[in-house]
Amino acid sequence: MGKFGAMAEEQQVNQMVMDKQSAEEWLSRVHSLIPSVLSKAKTVKNFAGRWKTIISKIDQIPACLSDLSSHPCFSKNKLCNEQLQSVVKTLNEVIELAELCSTDKYEGKLRMQSDLDALSGKLDLNLRDCMVLIKTGVLGEATLPLYISSSLETPKISSLKELLARLQIGHLESKHNALENLLRAMQEDEKMVMPLIGRANVAALVQLLTATSTRIREKAVNLISVLAESGHCDEWLISEGVLPPLVRLIESGSLETKEKAAIAIQRLSMAEENAREIAGHGGITPLIDLCKTGDSVSQAASAAALKNISAVSELRQLLGEEGMVRVAIDLLDHGILLGSREHMAECLQNLTAASEALREAIVSEGGVPSLLAYLDGPLPQEPAVTALRNLIPSVNSEMWVALNLLPRLTHVLKSGSLGAQEAAASALCRFACSPETKRLVGESGCVAVIVKLLESKSNGCREAAAQAIAGLVTEGRIRRELKKDGKSVTNLVMLLDANPGNTAKKYAVAGLLGLSGSEKSKRMMVSYGAIGYLKKLSEMEVIGADKLLEKLERGKLRSFFFHHS
Repeated sequence: MGKFGAMAEEQQVNQMVMDKQSAEEWLSRVHSLIPSVLSKAKTVKNFAGRWKTIISKIDQIPACLSDLSSHPCFSKNKLCNEQLQSVVKTLNEVIELAELCSTDKYEGKLRMQSDLDALSGKLDLNLRDCMVLIKTGVLGEATLPLYISSSLETPKISSLKELLARLQIGHLESKHNALENLLRAMQEDEKMVMPLIGRANVAALVQLLTATSTRIREKAVNLISVLAESGHCDEWLISEGVLPPLVRLIESGSLETKEKAAIAIQRLSMAEENAREIAGHGGITPLIDLCKTGDSVSQAASAAALKNISAVSELRQLLGEEGMVRVAIDLLDHGILLGSREHMAECLQNLTAASEALREAIVSEGGVPSLLAYLDGPLPQEPAVTALRNLIPSVNSEMWVALNLLPRLTHVLKSGSLGAQEAAASALCRFACSPETKRLVGESGCVAVIVKLLESKSNGCREAAAQAIAGLVTEGRIRRELKKDGKSVTNLVMLLDANPGNTAKKYAVAGLLGLSGSEKSKRMMVSYGAIGYLKKLSEMEVIGADKLLEKLERGKLRSFFFHHS
């Protein structure tokens, strides 16, 4: 065996011997070391300022260890044992450096200053870790399996608690190992790990997002993205300040780090307060950049986060200024995943509701053809239709006709989701605001589809359809078509129901008034019970109910005399 092999074996044997020693034995070693360490340190003449600081830190160790050793779990806890070993190691280093300084045999002044600063840092870490062990309840949480406090606590849970404790104490390498093992445990059994995570563990994880080591930052953000997705500790994450470091990681992290940070931000930005904070920490620009450059997962996560931010009305202008409109349209056209395109449709829906300036920007950037093309899919959804409805006044009717708006709205009325159908009927109302545009709607063949929508199971759809008919009935050709379609009268009469949940009643009255010039339509209204409904609506002072009731009763009276004369 070579010299190095023998040394490595000796180190292993030494470590095993050290691990077998109890916490009490380590404590007595520390107490016996301190007087000799202090007297050595006090004899050093060089670097007086630095040695003064080191001595003041060594002076604090006994009190700190006294607090630690009086903890009921002191002798049972592996972490205490390790902590005391670490203190002994630091104190031995103090002796070595004191001897070097005293003999003037060190390699250069700067090198020694740097070594003394590092030693000072180690003493700080020892003191801080002792305080963490005492204050945070880590000792009670991480007792060894041999001394299980609860009969229900399995060795696996004990070792998980110990891993969580290790996030808060020790040097970076030990924290890195704890992160690796926790991630593995999360992948194997997330449900077991989640309930064990406390606020102190979350605080430690958030601090590791700004660690100097890239590996540690990557593992910490990975774990935080899992926590954020679980929704288990959002409040702790936010109050421990997770958002600013996450934004910085999206700005300058590796590809994987950006992805995990975006996933966490997507989940946390669902709360309006958090969305505001993300924008306040400069999060919009890096999220927009990630939409342009990220892979499919990063793009979808950043698109979802931007959609959440666009739901906050006072942030929409800021999004516009940061270049959101162009990115939203590009992603609507070419998003890698369908989810990214859906998020951008929602984002455009929110931006079109914001201001005329933003609506004009969307039109001038080519948003209208993109939104229309997006509707051609098999099941059109509400956001894109609502965005188009919001844009109708911003584009002239000739342009809408040239872009085939009406056939597309007809497609949505037939096969869109309920929300999309409601938005399409509402869009038709906005479009049909002049005799000429009403005539175009009549020619497009969508009137029969709107009549059918009056039977929808959604109250919103029924209301939007009734409102569309009330607006369109003034156009001669449409009125004739509605009179011919027996369903139009019967469906509108059904919507005269006085129930407060029926918000279509005032539009149903207006639609029926428009058809009441025809004797045949009036007879149908009466035979379907319109008079009974209208009496209630008249008492409720629904606009037009009196007038329609009077017309129908007069017609009924006339027909009575006609039949009996």
